[in-house]
Amino acid sequence: MRLQDKVAVITGGGSGVGRAASLLFAAEGAKVVVVDYQGVYGKAVGQEVADEVKAAGGEALYVETDLAVEEQVADMVCGTVEAYGKVDILFNNASHGFSSPLTMTTLLDTPEKDWNEVIRNNLNSLFFCTKYCQPEMVKAGGGSIINTASSNALVAVPGADAYTAAKGGVVALTRIMAITYAPDIRVNCICPGTVRTPMIADMLAMLEDYLKQNIPLQRVAEPEEIARVALFLASGEASYITGAIIPVDGGWTTM
Repeated sequence: MRLQDKVAVITGGGSGVGRAASLLFAAEGAKVVVVDYQGVYGKAVGQEVADEVKAAGGEALYVETDLAVEEQVADMVCGTVEAYGKVDILFNNASHGFSSPLTMTTLLDTPEKDWNEVIRNNLNSLFFCTKYCQPEMVKAGGGSIINTASSNALVAVPGADAYTAAKGGVVALTRIMAITYAPDIRVNCICPGTVRTPMIADMLAMLEDYLKQNIPLQRVAEPEEIARVALFLASGEASYITGAIIPVDGGWTTM
């Protein structure tokens, strides 16, 4: 029970890594706030995850939120505090996926509206969530923020220019946040490689054999493998770690 009595806000909590983290954090004793946006999936997958947590004996709350709209994020954090009294952990996991058509263009070929959409969903969402959760963590006596970037933030992949810029921004923000919020709040960043999530299912169907040949561990990650790293960073086991940028990519960036 490494997160006993902690309150964890997990964005993108309805699917993929966010779902895995919601279930894992709850199993480790946290009260979990599953934050997601129904419009992405056409159904309330976040509510399904919250119900799954409760069925397993945990505590969870689903809050539908467009994370790129500041007022909705402020309301989400307010609702979290009303329900559970505090915020101890923020897992800024939600992002605009690499496989989206918006992310698969070069800089010169990217329309302004697509650029803005990628930045909005990868950087603005992190900005707003941190802006409203951090003061609540201070009131609670400290906490842990985990940001999800990407291996693309560490090694450039041609043709994913806006996505690479956005995820590079997440890495840079992690460093300045770690300095600014120390010593009471630790801030770290996970840089996943390719993860088997619904968001990239179509891409994996076409490219999985190619990916395996170019990843030293010769497979893509499962969502639970990323969630376990987030759990470690959220827990007291990582009490002397802040400002770390951690690749979880099967060795891909080492190549």
